[in-house]
Amino acid sequence: MAVPHIDGVLTPAQIRATGQAISAMQEPSGALPWFPGGKTDPWDHVESAMALAACGLRRQADAAYEWSRRTQRPDGSWPLELREGVVVDHGVDSNFCAYIAVGVWHHFLVFDDAGFLRRMWPTVKAAIGRTLSFARADGAFRWAADYRTGDMFPNVLITGNASIYSALYCAASIAEILDEPADEWSAAARRLGAVFDVWTGDRTVMDPASNHSMDWYYPVLGGAVRGDAGRELIDARWDDFVVSGLGARCVDDHPWVTGAETCELAMAVDAIGDADRAVTLVESIQHLRDPDGSYWTGLVFSDGKRWPVEQSCWTSATVVLAADAISGATPGGGVFRDIASSRIAS
Repeated sequence: MAVPHIDGVLTPAQIRATGQAISAMQEPSGALPWFPGGKTDPWDHVESAMALAACGLRRQADAAYEWSRRTQRPDGSWPLELREGVVVDHGVDSNFCAYIAVGVWHHFLVFDDAGFLRRMWPTVKAAIGRTLSFARADGAFRWAADYRTGDMFPNVLITGNASIYSALYCAASIAEILDEPADEWSAAARRLGAVFDVWTGDRTVMDPASNHSMDWYYPVLGGAVRGDAGRELIDARWDDFVVSGLGARCVDDHPWVTGAETCELAMAVDAIGDADRAVTLVESIQHLRDPDGSYWTGLVFSDGKRWPVEQSCWTSATVVLAADAISGATPGGGVFRDIASSRIAS
């Protein structure tokens, strides 16, 4: 199996080392925490599992999805936070529920294993069913809920909705392979896409954008805004967030670049056809690379200090996924880019 790489930036051996660094953080249960002894959340866990798959670490990736299957609650959700198997935050996040579909679809693309897809189908079905319970009448998705009472928080977050858009596309793709009904999911994706169509001209249809870079690039990465509109969206705030030679800021008013946001931005610009900028972005955060192949979360460039002082599993994961998107080494490398075809055709 080919290993992701970026010519002149990261060799296959270096990416493989990053995959091994992720694997070394995996708990015996299969959970992939932020760092050893740190919290596990269901979204970043899946992101890290995707990177393991892209590196060909099949056994470890399978163990991660088995953890997701085993720990899913009866309502189709996962707790917001666990630490070494103990639930710390019982809350429900709509995007955290949905993202399992992206991971499962990616795993299938990489390994072409319909048996895995069938085994994970009940998990995906329950998770997307729970996600749909958060939908408003206009097609946008509320943010979160109290697990015990069911009370929902009304916030409609840009990043969360963009990620849910990609998850609905992936879930419908899984259903198509398995010949399972998914008309409701496809319809939900179309309604959410229509919300983003309005949002490009009227930002009031969702909560205002925060000063975090994710609210800037994620509509493009998630596939909800592509083509000329996507390019305009990225160009509009490029200079606010991108620090030449260092990466992308996590928030626009802090002298702090982060590896994960930079690599997600790289995948977003790659998805709209700008491979050169994608390569430059990934190259710019190699100052965060540790000799063991892992990546530090970020750098406060005003004083040259790494912060937080952690080598986060999900930061390493985004480097792997960005390298795969750029190199096309695995069949899963286009998992986000291919959503564009669906979006443009719809």
